[in-house]
Amino acid sequence: MTRKPSGELRRGWTTGACATAATKAALCGLWGATPASVSITLPKGETPEFDVVKARSSDGWAEAGIVKDAGDDPDVTHGVTVMVRVAVSTGGVVFKAGDGVGRVTKAGLPIGVGEPAINPVPRAMMDEVVAEMAGEFGQSPDIQITVSIENGAEIAQKTWNPRLGIEGGLSILGTTGIVRPFSCAAWIASIHRGIDVARADGLTHVAGCTGNTSEKVVQGLYRLPDHAMLDMGDFVGGMIKYMRRHPVERLTIGGGIGKLTKLAQGAVDLHSGRSQVDFEGLASWAGDPRIAQANTALEAFEIAGPPLAKRIAQEALAQAQIQFGAAAPMIDIVMIDRAGTIIAQAKS
Repeated sequence: MTRKPSGELRRGWTTGACATAATKAALCGLWGATPASVSITLPKGETPEFDVVKARSSDGWAEAGIVKDAGDDPDVTHGVTVMVRVAVSTGGVVFKAGDGVGRVTKAGLPIGVGEPAINPVPRAMMDEVVAEMAGEFGQSPDIQITVSIENGAEIAQKTWNPRLGIEGGLSILGTTGIVRPFSCAAWIASIHRGIDVARADGLTHVAGCTGNTSEKVVQGLYRLPDHAMLDMGDFVGGMIKYMRRHPVERLTIGGGIGKLTKLAQGAVDLHSGRSQVDFEGLASWAGDPRIAQANTALEAFEIAGPPLAKRIAQEALAQAQIQFGAAAPMIDIVMIDRAGTIIAQAKS
């Protein structure tokens, strides 16, 4: 996991903001001359400026690019070039997926199956730019917008897109246009979309795991399809909060003993910087004062053995049920060691 740098962090811009800026620059090239930079208005009124790259045009079309700057956020799309080609069309604004932009293949996402993976807010931003520029140049706002991202198909394999049913590339995302470094908003949003896709496909059993090893164990244990696996990471609270309003019949929570101990002790954010294991509490559960001096939950397990692991799993289950409240689904906990061996389970 990338460590958060010290000091004030620099914000960045979403792929949606970059695509909107590229659309504006391309329209200028279509109807006039492409500028060296353009500014756009974000949903909350901010007006950032973007340098334009790779502009060209011919009869009836023009294109321009914006290099995405994600600020200090460890975003896999930082530095990609978002290209937009605009072409004279009919019937209003039409969106197309170019190279490196995915297409939706599963229901449950905010864009329909078969559509380019360009989310609603970026679409609305580009619609507004087309209307603005058409009015400025006295032209018809009937425009086909094709969005491409260089190397987008390869980069998409590092994202949750394949699991969500977005094939062939990246998504054009953003609700504010702004990337806030280390805000975790994108991660939590992907958990929400994973739940949406699972529900739309009629799945009755999903799993949220803290890491790759626990995910492989849980998926193999229950023979779950890829789109049943929610990329929960540290955000068990965010997952449960969304599932309270968008229920699924059964939930498995999988993870290592350290993360699940934090859940068992009431934490809903399992990141090491935001929650810690209470070793005195573990000592009380185990009835062994030596555990109060342990450095890790795994060390505590090595001292106390399977009974402590079982107690932690049961307490983690109880805390998950508390977070859900009266509408809790069937829940089970799967706890593993570092080798991926199951050391405890608990079921509601």
